[in-house]
Amino acid sequence: MSDRAVKCPELEYIICDSDQSFRWHAHSFPHALARWNYHPEFEIHLITRSCGTVFIGDYIGDFAPGHLCLVGANLPHVWVSNIAPGEFIERRDIVLQFDESLLVHAAAMFPEFIEIRSFLNLGLRGLEFHGATAKRGAAILQKIGEAHGFHRLTLFFELIDMLARSNEKTVLAGVDYAPSLDPRTAKIMEDITSYVLSNLSREVRMVAAAKIAGMTASGFSRFFKKNTGRTFVEYVHKLRIGRACRILIETNVPITSICFDVGYNNVSNFNRHFRKERGVTPSAYKRMAGQQLLSDPRGLSRQGSFGGRARYQESEDVSRH
Repeated sequence: MSDRAVKCPELEYIICDSDQSFRWHAHSFPHALARWNYHPEFEIHLITRSCGTVFIGDYIGDFAPGHLCLVGANLPHVWVSNIAPGEFIERRDIVLQFDESLLVHAAAMFPEFIEIRSFLNLGLRGLEFHGATAKRGAAILQKIGEAHGFHRLTLFFELIDMLARSNEKTVLAGVDYAPSLDPRTAKIMEDITSYVLSNLSREVRMVAAAKIAGMTASGFSRFFKKNTGRTFVEYVHKLRIGRACRILIETNVPITSICFDVGYNNVSNFNRHFRKERGVTPSAYKRMAGQQLLSDPRGLSRQGSFGGRARYQESEDVSRH
């Protein structure tokens, strides 16, 4: 394993100010905090600008402005925006991080807090909020950044209560997801994700990814499945289809061209993988987006996210399909 992988810890250490019980901050992208990381605190995360791909545990999805998530304790996560080289997105992220003990201790004194326990247990797998909940949650989260003292705390409790009561939420990571939480693993996963995202329209080879990780192909295959919940081939397909969806929504590029742009050299295979991932053909997906049949603009991005994860035969070369 390279020294570089070992010397780049990805455990984020979160320190609150002495007069605050939780941490609120905003940051831009790219930023040192925008990396594949984990921490023992829970995190409420709002994206205010840009679109891209979100990785939370073994979940991979799309995000757009207004994307609101709760990330559980020690659940690896990162949001990667689709930006041009050198592009900078000011205040992309608004983040609130809190220790679970804040609410546990409150429950010991105030029985009304006990019902929050089930919400936190579910939140360990990560939750994405939709519709009115996401909009209201974003508004409260931004108000917290401007508040002080007891008012700041009451807004925090209001936000937690609103999210806990909402039915407009989706569980993200799989129930069996159990990653290796150590700095070396986190750095390897960040490097592999960067390699794949940078080469979706070109060759993406498992043997190259294994070399980046400093492992044999078979060892890398086992490592990757353990830490992502899917095979390397499945992972590449999911990212390629996710990028295709974004192009379909945002441009008028012909489907045939999109097929090649995201790394497929066979339209029928592209259509087949797209249908497995999203449940509809690319043309139907684009038509649904154009007609705005879904009231939530992120609804199309979520479609098929938790459908049966297709199993593809593992190979070292997923360069073009």
